[in-house]
Amino acid sequence: MNKFVTIPKEEYDKLIADREMLEDIKAYDEAMKDLSEGMPQSLVKRMIVDGENPLAIYREWRGFNQSSLSKASDVNRTQIADIEAGRRILASQR
Repeated sequence: MNKFVTIPKEEYDKLIADREMLEDIKAYDEAMKDLSEGMPQSLVKRMIVDGENPLAIYREWRGFNQSSLSKASDVNRTQIADIEAGRRILASQR
């Protein structure tokens, strides 16, 4: 025999939202277990607080200069410089 529980819609909606929040918390906790690959907080601050270009910061973090990134990515060095200077917008920023 099936058992049913009747609750108000508002309570049901809150339960669903709480479940989604719990899933997000679990995903966050899982991601935080291994911080060996995470970007250092000082670099994140440079992007978010100081407004520096994310490509330039990521490039520096990975030990590339514009020329070596150009060779590794097969993207013209001038294009990399333009993106970092804000003269060119990435497709993901449109």
